[in-house]
Amino acid sequence: MTDDTAVDAQPEILRYAAFAARPEGGNPAGVVLDATGLTGERMLAIAAEVGYSETAFLTAGAFQGAYGVRYFSPLAEVPFCGHATVASAVALAERTGPGRYVFTTAAGDVPVEVERGADGLLRATLTSVEPHVEEVDAADVAEALSLLGWSAADLDPALPPRIAYAGARHLVLAVGTRERLARLDYDFDGLAAHMRARDLTTLQLVWRAAPEVFHVRDPFPVGGVVEDPATGAAAAAFGAYLRDRGAVTAPTATAPTVLTLHQGEDLGRPGVLRVELRAEHGRVRVSGTAVAIP
Repeated sequence: MTDDTAVDAQPEILRYAAFAARPEGGNPAGVVLDATGLTGERMLAIAAEVGYSETAFLTAGAFQGAYGVRYFSPLAEVPFCGHATVASAVALAERTGPGRYVFTTAAGDVPVEVERGADGLLRATLTSVEPHVEEVDAADVAEALSLLGWSAADLDPALPPRIAYAGARHLVLAVGTRERLARLDYDFDGLAAHMRARDLTTLQLVWRAAPEVFHVRDPFPVGGVVEDPATGAAAAAFGAYLRDRGAVTAPTATAPTVLTLHQGEDLGRPGVLRVELRAEHGRVRVSGTAVAIP
């Protein structure tokens, strides 16, 4: 085999549905467990061919369980992707058994633990990089609402707009009714330009169903995708937002705060994300199951 043939060889591309118990649910992710020798341009081309919101590309690190990971949407590289992290960790655990991994991403090191549940499914739990929450300019909020076809009257005043980060930047917009969240028909090109100018990965659109239960949707036009069906990075950022606002029960040394996020229902791909806030550190834990797509 020549060097040129080795470079051009197609790597094995796995497909998983993350934050779901069946292949038809959750968010599909591409996973390349051995991306050795692939250039960024080749990774982007593969991600475009796969067509999912993200594909993760792994290379073995310096110690057992350590991997470098890059994430690509069909249009661009992103610094961190939660659902592709969950999918990758489950794919590894299927081959080597449940355990602990460390993914080195552009946003920082992300520990991931994989366990097998009583239902027989593998569940991955990632711990985010250190999150933070920023104020957002009122004019930027007004423009985002206009591009969504929403109005300020649609928003929930108890959960004001903010930009939240836990590996990637997300604009959090909370609405007052489930019906408003269900009606999503936005200006794709206009919102993509708005988000690129502000370094936003998705919009985290949320409706509070109960004190610690939320329904969420994530437009992702900057990645070439109308909507992300289940978004682990945004879930982590949203957990940080809620803690920063004091909008959920504060965790204690013995009792973490656990949030349940329902996403993908309006797309026919229902998924569930578990978000855990702990008292001992600011980082946010996000967990979910993943299953291979035949």
